[in-house]
Amino acid sequence: MITVENKKPFITFKQLEFWLATAVYVASVYILAYNQFLHLSRSFRYAPNFHYFDERHLHFSYSAYYSIPQFIINTTYYCAFIFLNFCVDRFMKNWRNPKTIIVTIVLAFIVYVLVATILSTANTWTDSYLLSDHSANELYSIVFDREFVFTIMLMVIYSAYATGKYVLQYLVAAFFTGDIKSHPNQVNRECLTVLIIWAIWFMFFGHKVVWFAKIGSQVLLLGLLIYWYSFNLLIPQILAKKEDSKIYYIKIGYLLLGSIVPVTLISGAIMQGPNSALVPNFFTIGINLFFTAPFTWALYQYRLEKNKELVGLKTALGQSTADLDLLRSQINPHFLFNALNTLYGTALQENADRTGEGIQKLGDMMRFMLQENVQDKISLNREVEYLNNYIDLQKLRTQTSPDIVIQVDVQEDLYTYDIAPMLLIPFVENAFKHGISLREPSHINISLHVKDNILLFDVYNSIHERADNDPEKNKSGIGLENVKQRLQLLYPKAHELAIRQNAKEFFIHLSINLI
Repeated sequence: MITVENKKPFITFKQLEFWLATAVYVASVYILAYNQFLHLSRSFRYAPNFHYFDERHLHFSYSAYYSIPQFIINTTYYCAFIFLNFCVDRFMKNWRNPKTIIVTIVLAFIVYVLVATILSTANTWTDSYLLSDHSANELYSIVFDREFVFTIMLMVIYSAYATGKYVLQYLVAAFFTGDIKSHPNQVNRECLTVLIIWAIWFMFFGHKVVWFAKIGSQVLLLGLLIYWYSFNLLIPQILAKKEDSKIYYIKIGYLLLGSIVPVTLISGAIMQGPNSALVPNFFTIGINLFFTAPFTWALYQYRLEKNKELVGLKTALGQSTADLDLLRSQINPHFLFNALNTLYGTALQENADRTGEGIQKLGDMMRFMLQENVQDKISLNREVEYLNNYIDLQKLRTQTSPDIVIQVDVQEDLYTYDIAPMLLIPFVENAFKHGISLREPSHINISLHVKDNILLFDVYNSIHERADNDPEKNKSGIGLENVKQRLQLLYPKAHELAIRQNAKEFFIHLSINLI
């Protein structure tokens, strides 16, 4: 049995996020409590809104106008953040469900109203100094309007945070679990996602850090081009030619040298002059040569190894399933009853010679299944012995029928070759199962030879309608499908299987490269 060890991380991002938020909240509560203690013990009167009361010669209560409202505000932020995270997690798990979308929107609206109301109420206390300039109704109108608009901004900021969080989680997961076969689509999605994030960032913050934004954009866009080109075209070509990383870095170097002129022109246009673009140009090329290129090569190799491990695991799991199905399908009870009945009938006809021979062959077959069938490879000669024992047992029940012709042409002395066990017997079993009738002429031709390390195996048999009372009539069995699966797993691109059938005959041809 194959077991896969699934190691859980020491701490998940969700847990880290929760504990960071909790730590910030607890720290804020501690600071408020400590300042409250200083106020009570040392008449400490400083608060962010204290000077507004002082300017208007109003009485200032540290607890009523600052610490208690601020505690309520901080608690509201913390609870809303935790609850919204819970809603977003549920939404991400079931986002295709329309009901989930509706429930999430309703919950988000309820959170918005509650947060805005609580913030507004708390700030009517912190901003109560405005009562000296406005009436109570005007104060409530000013504070509530301001806090409801402010809460909308908070919801937008949280939405951007949640979106960025899940996008980054997707990118990290994609980087370290990517499948080589799906790289083109995956790399395209990764590049598009990074472009979208960059566009949003540049739109909101690019005007504030102009020089850094321009240089960063230049590095990013050229790096994305190298990343996309390397993953989709360059590295696969290099590995197909069995070249090493030196060739990769040389070609990337040529690519970056070729980009000097266009990058300089673009940088000159952005930086308003070619002289000012010289340093950013070399900086851009250096970053992509010494960071982007090695990172891309290492990431491709990492994904390639992970893909090989995944294919190996699938092959091993498929082999285990195929072996289990094979054990279930071989020597089924129907055949065992036929064999025992044949031996019993033979014992009644003559003394014990043929019966003893049949019992010996059956014992050899059972011993083969219990001992050698569990190995990955066995001698081809042992596989042939098993086939011969099976055929001889079947001949015991058919040799009294002259209309049944069984011809076997099997090469001898095949000790030098190995083969996966029980690959050939399903075809022979199928031939005897469907090709023999005790009432009609029947024939089976079996041929097995090895030429130039290629196993050539042919089974040719007649086909007969099974009786209505035959318990096997409506059972297709899993033998042939099982052996097809095992051939794909054990001899990929090293075998050929041809199956032909008409109304009266069935033919299979199998060739396996044994090297």
